[in-house]
Amino acid sequence: MASGGEKDVEVLFSDEELNEISGFKRGADFVEVTCGCTSHRYGDAVGRLRIFGNGDLEITCECTPGCQEDKLTPAAFEKHSERETARKWKSNVWVIAKGEKVPLLKTALLKYYNQALKTANGSQKSHNGKTCHRDEFLRCTRCNKVRRFRLRSKEECRIYHDASLDRTWKCSDLKLDRITCDDDGERASRKAHRGCSRSPSCSGCTSCVCFGCDFCRFSDCSCQTCVDFTRNASA
Repeated sequence: MASGGEKDVEVLFSDEELNEISGFKRGADFVEVTCGCTSHRYGDAVGRLRIFGNGDLEITCECTPGCQEDKLTPAAFEKHSERETARKWKSNVWVIAKGEKVPLLKTALLKYYNQALKTANGSQKSHNGKTCHRDEFLRCTRCNKVRRFRLRSKEECRIYHDASLDRTWKCSDLKLDRITCDDDGERASRKAHRGCSRSPSCSGCTSCVCFGCDFCRFSDCSCQTCVDFTRNASA
């Protein structure tokens, strides 16, 4: 087995689990397969999916010869492909097995991701069993309206995290909720309600404020906050 508790790549998946999946390659600490996502308007966007034993999933997009998008999360790849019914990447992102497109959800490739997600969900619970990440807000640089981000899942945390790093973020980037600049902004009276499990109008407590965890920090992000968290977590 590899040092540091990492799983040996040779035993990440059995031959039966891989089941003739196209583009399969073994790396030092990952396996790689061909993947894709289909837009009814633009057709197939193809990429290379890497699956790591710690649950991380990374996609390098090859939708066009000059595409520079790499280390995408499946959700980001789904968005990049212009898939019309986004927010369902487990069903929309596919691999090719025995010549057929098969959704990731119907393969064994997500088993480490699901294990990591279950662990993260379990470790980030407050005393009453709810995840301790309150809603956050960002202001659109185009219409100047404030938008709410709900952080109930790791995917939603990643969407907010990436948006918060984008200095030119605008409403149209939030395709998850299909919000446009024409929609009404967040009412001031509603901003006090941020989803705390202890008190609806909580201004910040140990039940809803997180200063960094596996749920809201990302090993594939190069921002200083995530880099420091990953470095300290592995120290």
